[in-house]
Amino acid sequence: MSTFTFPGSQFPIKSTPDLSREDLLSFPAFKVWIATLQRSLARQQHPQHEFHNDPFVLRQIDIQSIDRFGGGRLGFVKLKADVSNSHGESLPGSVFLRGGSVGMLLILQPDDIPTSQEAGKRAILTIQPRIPAGSLAFPEIPAGMLDDSGTFAGGAAREIQEETGLSVKQSELIDMTSLALQGAPEPEDGETLQRAVYPSPGGSDEFIPLFLCQKRMPRAEIEGLQGKLTGLRQHGEKITLKVVSLEDLWKEGLRDGKTLAAWALYTGLKQDGKI
Repeated sequence: MSTFTFPGSQFPIKSTPDLSREDLLSFPAFKVWIATLQRSLARQQHPQHEFHNDPFVLRQIDIQSIDRFGGGRLGFVKLKADVSNSHGESLPGSVFLRGGSVGMLLILQPDDIPTSQEAGKRAILTIQPRIPAGSLAFPEIPAGMLDDSGTFAGGAAREIQEETGLSVKQSELIDMTSLALQGAPEPEDGETLQRAVYPSPGGSDEFIPLFLCQKRMPRAEIEGLQGKLTGLRQHGEKITLKVVSLEDLWKEGLRDGKTLAAWALYTGLKQDGKI
């Protein structure tokens, strides 16, 4: 166990023996999380903030456990943050740091129907083992964790290639989350979060920008994707593609939060004439 003070602050961080100060402070997920939290806590200085009279303070961070990926790269961090006010009231602070992911709603339209026609459009789901959910065949839209390089859109294009075998240009992707946020009211207290969806904000820092990619293809090529085996097999990805009717996407992927969020964003943006 080692203890050090976070740079430029007063609160201590108690770390596990297998996690160095340098590894933690350079971990992208930790950097994004701590910066976002500090900005939100600073907003309490505003007289109109709900907690202005007795602001909450980050007093300590306890690192509880970590997981590393291949090559020793830091992957997940589980920690407990002590955030409390002067009266001893505390906020739930159990945090699972995994960083950002990216999700893609990939819509395929047979090239023998008009571009403006919604009927007949198909969506791609990936069927793959998700051990945390206890499933060996979990249906969801293509998705993947973001690494330290590239833009969100670049990550989305790469994940589509890896999980479906389809090559798309970064310019073909529409960031539905950012597009929807353009018309959303700004928080009154000025709090700023990632321009993404948070599937489980009560326990995880994970944020997912949701992209849309629409491709016109020969009907035979679309049908040929049904049941195709894809994924980075050498990395343990065992993915089978499932092509479903776009109008039935919400039924087919109803257990997956990002699938429902992507479907809702597409439906809402389409209704507002933004896509």
